[in-house]
Amino acid sequence: MTRGQFSGRRILMAGVALSVLAACEDFDFDLRDRGGGFDTTRAVQELPNRPRPDDRGVISYPNYQVVVARRDDTIRGIAIRLGLDANELAEYNGIEPDVILRRDEIIALPTRVAEPSLATGADSNGPIQTLDVAAVATSALDRADAAGTVTTAPLAPTPAAAPAPVQAAAEPIRHQVVRGETAFSISRLYNVSVSRIAEWNGLDSQFTIREGQFLLIPQDGAAPATAPTAVSAPVTAPGEGTETPVPPSAAEPLPVAAAPVAAPEAPPAPDLGTPTSASAARFVAPVQGSIIRGYAPGSNEGIDFGVPAGTSVQAAGSGTVAAVTTDTTGGSIVVIKHDDGLLTVYTQMNALTVSKNDTVSSGQKIGEVRAADTPFLHFEVRRGLQSVDPTEYLP
Repeated sequence: MTRGQFSGRRILMAGVALSVLAACEDFDFDLRDRGGGFDTTRAVQELPNRPRPDDRGVISYPNYQVVVARRDDTIRGIAIRLGLDANELAEYNGIEPDVILRRDEIIALPTRVAEPSLATGADSNGPIQTLDVAAVATSALDRADAAGTVTTAPLAPTPAAAPAPVQAAAEPIRHQVVRGETAFSISRLYNVSVSRIAEWNGLDSQFTIREGQFLLIPQDGAAPATAPTAVSAPVTAPGEGTETPVPPSAAEPLPVAAAPVAAPEAPPAPDLGTPTSASAARFVAPVQGSIIRGYAPGSNEGIDFGVPAGTSVQAAGSGTVAAVTTDTTGGSIVVIKHDDGLLTVYTQMNALTVSKNDTVSSGQKIGEVRAADTPFLHFEVRRGLQSVDPTEYLP
């Protein structure tokens, strides 16, 4: 494994841990009424829902078609219903033909089938058309002209009959999941909430996704997340800006040098009977090992301990196990909630000894470091969904 692959794998594990936090019953991505004037109510209310499929389960867009799975549906059942090859459809979606699908799960079609129509139970004939902004603007100007504005453009002839209904909406992005991705990392990539992605794709409460799966990413006007634009400092002409101090004049006395400050007295010898900062640390280290990768917000939301596979992992503090799950590579993830609102996250584990809702004490074994080319434990400390530097809480 290369250094880049190794680093990327750890970053994605942190993303998995974040999605776990979102899936816990005690956590909520909705930031309304959290104070600070941040309110997403209007944005949530204005987001459109996923289009309704026709009686076959097909949703059709100009560039692709998908099928919404029914209860107890399988790839083979969908293939029979649409007259497709079951093995080809299964391979295209990275799933076996006879696996029971979740209700509302999205299955992408490798080839187009007959377009939805009123006859198949759809709301319109043909694929859902993407919104044409230019056409909407032109229509608005035409209505303004009809209201009294003088125009030299000829009037359009009145159609003889109403056209067949056509549904229009923004075409979602069709994203295929690659190894190591999580629902949360995908939500950050496209600046769409995890709950929206789960709603559109029928994900379970743990936001589980699989390698090769296709997801519909609703496009509600938000562009993919980008790095913030730096604010430039005001530009000044040469010679402007900070004033140059006036030099001492021959007509005035030179400034008097300040009297030297006496050196501070040496501090008294420490009382070995009182706790030191190390013993007063909030948490204990989950493993005894060297830190091979430090805390770097945006690229590494925690720290990585380089330790041998099979090393016991202990709870950094007393609390309750809020979540236990696995990532796409098979590693176990444990999230512990502490009484002061802090969370600790442990990834790259196996042989767990705790379950969700278990009460754990500081130093209690919760699992072991899993085997890997370069075994390590990824450890995070979070206050809500915001990561903090774990070293500030460790001895």
